[in-house]
Formats: sequence, structure tokens, C-alpha cells
Amino acid sequence: MFRHAQLESVKARIGDPAQGALPLHARIQRAVRQLILDGTLEVGRPLPASRALARSLDVSRDTIEAAYRQLHAEGFIERRVGAGSFVSQRARRPSQRGMMQRVDPDDAPVRLSRRGAALFQGGGVRDFVAPRPFAPGVPDTRHFPLQTWERLQRQVLKEYGTRALLHSPPQGMEPLRQAIADYVNLERGARAAPERVVVLTSSQQALTLCATVLLDAGDRIFVEDPVYHGARKAFDAAGLECVPVPLDADGMRVERLQQIARRPGDSARAVFLTPSHQFPTGATLSLDRRLAVIEWARQHQAWILEDDYDSEFHYAGKPTACVQGLDPHERTIYIGTFTKSLFPGLRIGYMVLPPRLVAPMTVARTLLDGHSAPIPQLTLARFIEGGHFGAHVRAMRTVYAERRDALAHLVRKHLADVLEPRVPAGGMQMPCAFLRDIPEHDAVDAARRSGIDLQGLAALHASRWHEAGFLMGFAAHAPNELDAAVGKLAEVLRRFGR
Repeated sequence: MFRHAQLESVKARIGDPAQGALPLHARIQRAVRQLILDGTLEVGRPLPASRALARSLDVSRDTIEAAYRQLHAEGFIERRVGAGSFVSQRARRPSQRGMMQRVDPDDAPVRLSRRGAALFQGGGVRDFVAPRPFAPGVPDTRHFPLQTWERLQRQVLKEYGTRALLHSPPQGMEPLRQAIADYVNLERGARAAPERVVVLTSSQQALTLCATVLLDAGDRIFVEDPVYHGARKAFDAAGLECVPVPLDADGMRVERLQQIARRPGDSARAVFLTPSHQFPTGATLSLDRRLAVIEWARQHQAWILEDDYDSEFHYAGKPTACVQGLDPHERTIYIGTFTKSLFPGLRIGYMVLPPRLVAPMTVARTLLDGHSAPIPQLTLARFIEGGHFGAHVRAMRTVYAERRDALAHLVRKHLADVLEPRVPAGGMQMPCAFLRDIPEHDAVDAARRSGIDLQGLAALHASRWHEAGFLMGFAAHAPNELDAAVGKLAEVLRRFGR
């Protein structure tokens, strides 16, 4: 029979709430198995008879028999007719002799590859899961036409049936690729065709693919300074050297690309741009600079990575045509996403590629996640084709413009001695610079503890020079909600003195 401590251990394990979803015989089987794995029940040790153990645990004998049968099938115990059940020889662990001390697996350092260590130390990209005040890049899902989406999804399931449950082609479902091509051609002035579109799960996946497929570790890439943190981390993880290029009111100072490239060893194989609404400043890249960066890419046979992450939300006239549509040399990769314009849970982004890059990018994508789910793709295609996407964007453009103006007014009213708002012409977030010396990291942490999510500006700079402050998202909250949140932020910042 089990010793008292062993029996109590089994009782404790089968009563563990974490095991509550398992049938009783499985909980008993796992409890006995753990005693064997821990060495508490030695090899050759007899187990209690099923009847006796059933009585001790106050369960049926059939339950114990079921547990013993599974232990026997897995090789943990041997069952001998007329003799009973014993811990199997196959459960013997390798000799522990010569080991001075048993190492607790939880305390042992994990050995990662250099690439794995770089990924871990980089901290990844933190998505703001809940729409707390000022989380940048989070849309308002309360206005999304959910009933329309549900109706279109039902149409998809009715038409496609079980075919919608199969794999999508790695390049994406053809109806969605056609809808994306039509949309970016019309609204963004792109030069797209469905065979040039690759549907992905996010713009972050697109950046990772570009960094690994187009460039080698050690290659240089020009980036805006400040730069979108997701791009910077994707490039760092791929082992690229990011070369910061300063900005002004007209976006990246493209003339610096030629100046840097004239120095020996300083040429780069790509440039990363957010030309419609520079992240985080909100600046728009001027037309002359768009043409200049296209010419630079042609001369150096380099790539332009154009991240057009939220160009739908432009509040002062129509947004400038995308760089890809101006590039006759096919050196531009256009990256877009629907997580900002629709809802984050959709997880659909895309690239419009030069024809010669479609096959390499599609094959590389199969090694990441293979494909995007067909049902959301087909539903989104109908949402775009039916005019619902355009209608939703137009409605939200009005809503977000009102919220941008409300946030700027509230910052000037309640935080005029602390922050200077830089009102953007578009986008879903507003950069606000500190007017006095406040430790940015400490202020971001204090705000987070108070239920407010902010993105610090200093961490977005690739060069040593940086401006401290916050990037404050306004899209997900109504003006009255922004009012309450600004009041709470003012209380947080008062703790840092005058």
C-alpha cells in the first residue's frame, strides 16, 4: 500500500482545480505517474491492489483499473497475473551519480541561439490588447458594422461550404487579392494587380519577410529617425544595421541618402519609409522627396519598404499618392494592413510586390505560418467589394478627426505647462513633447499603473538625439472618455513636480 504521504499526494493532485476538466481516472493516472517520475515510487515497487486503492481514495474499482491500464500502456508499470502491479524497469532514470546537486529546471539558465537572444532582449512588439486610454494605433471597434460583417460571413459559408474550411493558398484568396488591388489602385494611386498581392497576417509579418528575404545579416538599411519600433525590431532581429536619417516637416531628409552613400562602405540596400503619416511625427513625405527616393533606389538597385499603415485616416484633403504608384522601376514594396482601419482581431495585412518578388516572398511565407484563414479573407473581400469598407472608413474619418481635435484641446487646457501637442494631419495618434524635464520612462510606467497606455517618444529614436514625450492614441475613445483620461494623466504628471 502507499505510504501515508504518497496517498495524500495522490489525493491532493486529483483534487487540484487545475485538473478539474480531466476525468477522474486520468487525474489518478497522472498523480501516480508523477510519483514515479519524481522517484518517490522506485523501480520494482509494488503498487496497491486496485480494490484497496479504490477504497482509500473513495472511488470505484473500475476508475483505478482504468488508471492502471493507462499507466501500463505508457510503460510506467508492469502487471503480472497473480502478483499485482509494479513500477516498470522502463521507468528507470539514467544514473545521477557524479552529480553534486540536482538542478531545478526553473532555475537553470536557458541557452538561446544568438538570434533567439537578440529577439528576446529586443522585447518583441507589445500590442495594446485592451483599448485603454491613449494606446496608439487602436481603432474604435464600437462603431464597426458587425451585423453587416456577420451577414457577409454567412454568405461566404453558404456559397463555399466546407471548402472555406480548407487551407488558403499561401499568396492569399484570389477574391481578396483582387479587392485589395482594386482598392489601392483607386484610393492610393498604386500600380497593383491581384497576382502581385500577397495576403499576410499583419504588416509586422511583411516587415519580417522583407528583412529576411531581401537583405543579409550585416546589411545596412536606412530608417527614419524617429522610426516605427516594430520595423526597427524586425530589422534588428534579422541582423541588419539600421542607419538613422533625420526628419523635418516634409518627412525624411532624402538628400542625406546620397550624402551618406558617397562615403565608402556606407551604402545601404534598402530604405524604410512611412510616407503618408510618418510614425510617430505625423509628417507627410513631400512629392519631390518621394521622387528623389525612387531615383536613389534606381541608382543603387536598393529597395523601398513603404509602410502605409493608416493612410485611410487623413483629415486635411486627400492623402498624397503612395510611393509605389510613382515608381516606374519596380523597386518599391507597398505594405498595408486592415487592423487599423477595421479591427485588430482581423489579422489581415498585405504586400503589393514587384512581379519578380512574388514567388520568393510567397515561398518564404510558407515557412512562417503557411496561410491566412480563408473565411475572414473571403468575408473581407465582400466587405470591400460591396462598398462597406469605404463607407466605414469615411464614417470613422469624421469620428477620429473630432477626437483628434478634442485631445489637442484637452492637452492645451489641462497639461499646457507639461506637454505641447503636435496635431497631425492624419492618423490615430498625436505626438506630445515635454515642455520641462520629466523622466519619460518613469512617467510611462506611472501612467500604466493608473490605467493609461502611452508610447514614449525617446525610445523611437535611432540616433542619440531625441525629444522626450508621449505618443497619445485618440481613436478608440469618445471625447468625454478622453476628458476623463487627460484628467487622470494630469494627476500622474503632477507627481513629478513643477
